[in-house]
Amino acid sequence: QRRSLAPSQLAKRKAGDEDDEDEEEDWQPPTGRKRQKAASETQSAECYRSPFRKPLAQLTNRPHCLDSSQHEAFIRSILSKPFKVPIPNYKGPLGLRSLGVKRAGVRSPLHDPFEEGALVLYEPPALSAHDQLKIDKDKAPVHVVVDPVLSRVLRPHQREGVKFLWDCVTSRRIPGSHGCIMADEMGLGKTLQCITLMWTLLRQSPDCKPEIEKAVVVSPSSLVRNWYNEVEKWLGGRIQPLAIDGGSKEEIDRKLVGFMNQRGLRVPSPILIISYETFRLHAEVLQKGSVGLVICDEGHRLKNSENQTYQALNSLNTPRRVLISGTPIQNDLLEYFSLVHFVNSGILGTAQEFKRHFEMPILKGRDADASEAERHKGEERLKELISIVNRCLIRRTSDILSKYLPVKIEQVVCCRLTPLQTELYKNFLKQAKPVEELKEGKISVSSLSSITSLKKLCNHPALIYDKCVEEEEGFMGALDLFPAGYSTKSVEPQLSGKMLVLDYILAVTKSTSNDKVVLVSNYTQTLDLFEKLCRNRRYLYVRLDGTMSIKKRAKIVERFNSPSSPEFIFMFCFKAGGCGLNLIGANRLVMFDPDWNPANDEQAMARVWRDGQKKMCYIYRLLSTGTIEEKIFQRQTHKKALSSCVVDEEQDVERHFSLGELKELFTLNETTTSDTHDKIKCRRCVNGHQVRPPPEGSDCTSDLSQWQHCADRRGLQDSVLKAAWDAAVTFTFHHHSHEEQRGIP
Repeated sequence: QRRSLAPSQLAKRKAGDEDDEDEEEDWQPPTGRKRQKAASETQSAECYRSPFRKPLAQLTNRPHCLDSSQHEAFIRSILSKPFKVPIPNYKGPLGLRSLGVKRAGVRSPLHDPFEEGALVLYEPPALSAHDQLKIDKDKAPVHVVVDPVLSRVLRPHQREGVKFLWDCVTSRRIPGSHGCIMADEMGLGKTLQCITLMWTLLRQSPDCKPEIEKAVVVSPSSLVRNWYNEVEKWLGGRIQPLAIDGGSKEEIDRKLVGFMNQRGLRVPSPILIISYETFRLHAEVLQKGSVGLVICDEGHRLKNSENQTYQALNSLNTPRRVLISGTPIQNDLLEYFSLVHFVNSGILGTAQEFKRHFEMPILKGRDADASEAERHKGEERLKELISIVNRCLIRRTSDILSKYLPVKIEQVVCCRLTPLQTELYKNFLKQAKPVEELKEGKISVSSLSSITSLKKLCNHPALIYDKCVEEEEGFMGALDLFPAGYSTKSVEPQLSGKMLVLDYILAVTKSTSNDKVVLVSNYTQTLDLFEKLCRNRRYLYVRLDGTMSIKKRAKIVERFNSPSSPEFIFMFCFKAGGCGLNLIGANRLVMFDPDWNPANDEQAMARVWRDGQKKMCYIYRLLSTGTIEEKIFQRQTHKKALSSCVVDEEQDVERHFSLGELKELFTLNETTTSDTHDKIKCRRCVNGHQVRPPPEGSDCTSDLSQWQHCADRRGLQDSVLKAAWDAAVTFTFHHHSHEEQRGIP
């Protein structure tokens, strides 16, 4: 019997044979001729089997798995697709070259120089067709273009500033010199311009490679965190700066060693931000290597070439140096020489050569007894000096801000002394007798301490109460003048003319608006009085002085600037860390006492009127009428009007004041409403009230040319000051910023 050889049939028969013992034996194929015939039939069946027929698979319980070779081949086919740049309409290279393989063809700039709004710092010289054939493509210079992320936010004056900085540090303005001074006034964006410069130098150059590997920013300790935040703000995480604002000596040394050991085209932390104090203490570590660029913020600290900070920075191995100062020293020639010599050593010669060629002729020419020849020579040497320095110094005034910021109204408020202050003031002048010492030709330490005592008395009698108790010179018997039961534990505003005016300003501002106020003084003792006043009036306040840590300073400034913060007052002592702060959360600022250096007052007043400010700003400069404070203010105004020398600190009064001028300091004018207004014999006022604009070219108003209005109570427009007028105010000068542009009458 013929049986099928199909596998399915064989399986059936095998299963049936197990049940039936009679069919236990397997089927045997036929032998002989039948077997040969069956084999030939089977052979022919295999020959004509359809190619589409697949053999049946044996049934099992195992899960079906994909072939690993097929899966790998499929993944490779996906990954082999060319990379596509995810930028719409991208026409640049498609990234087909392998890593480490040099790019073929002409070198190209990092950013498109022909894009709309592109800021091009360097443009290769135009080549003829013949020169283009001969030039080596691997050495052809390329455009240097500022990153569009930054160029889009730069204002016109800032674009000009970045170009100037880049030309200076790349030695294109002065061959062989790589430094410059950024002397823009406060609020013009010097920090942003310097960040743009650093980012450009760290990423590109005409040679199609980074210009520098590392940069160091040295700033006051209170601005270290601010610099870090500004880099993060403008570069958005594209770079990771290293900010050192505290820690143990070993920890700081370890960080600095790690920074200096960085090498290569892509340094992990290419920017170091460090304070002047920390730099001076750890200068040895930084001097072991080299950096491409150093930026010194608030660089007027380096006006003395003999101090340790100057020498430590000057010994740093770096050719490119940028000095930032919103208040540069203008006509103190030795200090001016120190600043210029730091950024561009040798441009003015040595100190001796500078003194012989510039300083002596200029000072002789400015002397009142100078001959015509000496004056002519002095003017020539001054012009020569300015022409040299202006090649590496850029200076723009805050007038530029009129397009971007709200109006600023600056008011000098003359406040009459209270009866107690008047008696203490006259008593001091009688007892201390500073004028008699000056008549003898002596300018002693006691004369300088007398100036400090009078300034504190003008602020509040409480500041000299301890001297009255101890009966120091000038205050003997003065304790009897104080009210019965007087105590310094509580502040009494009615005992000080300026404190009375301040109390009115704060009360009216708090009750009629949501404005915030900044209070500035030169004495921490005055800040103590401010605190007592705020606690009595239940004003929420923030205080910043030298005792506060750097990290905490940055946090309280950020919190105060927040519109949702409840703090009403921010008080700080300028000499204890107020330099460079950004306090745009407030729009009213009170300068409680003047400083000898007008640059310090300008720095302090620029804390609120700067980029980011949305409200009209009011600046109140309080002066005690007829006292030493008006003399200080007159000195400031005269210096600015004549571009004269800038006094730095009180101990420097000796070398800037003549004996006659010092004698005038120790007088009290009780009958005037403003000693300053009387001195300049203002022709625009009748009986103390302005009735017409100042005459053009009038010499008598030259020192007050910056003050556009003089006013008694009738001419006053500020409602806050009107409330305080009857109490203590006697006279004001006020100035609208950029009135012509704003259309203010």
